[in-house]
Amino acid sequence: MTLRKLLDIAKNQLNELTSVSNPDFRLEQAEFKKDEEVWDIVISYLIEEPVTPVNKSNPLNPLSEFAALIAEPKFQRMYKRIKIDKEEKVLGFYMFDK
Repeated sequence: MTLRKLLDIAKNQLNELTSVSNPDFRLEQAEFKKDEEVWDIVISYLIEEPVTPVNKSNPLNPLSEFAALIAEPKFQRMYKRIKIDKEEKVLGFYMFDK
């Protein structure tokens, strides 16, 4: 199985976990486990960070509400570990934080 195929399988599984239009999926690590006949891979992708509430009652900064509206979203890179067998089936999906 090619690295491109591993990435494509992972993208199909993880695409629903992000609302970013271009989540920038990356194959970070790939290892074939001969004894289990599975690929153990790590994929990263972008998610949008939650917006923090704006303090609307701040008289010293009347533009803070406007600034929050025009601010570009911030992103966070997430990492997931996936096991894929030789028939291209996902056997395991492991969530972890950085």
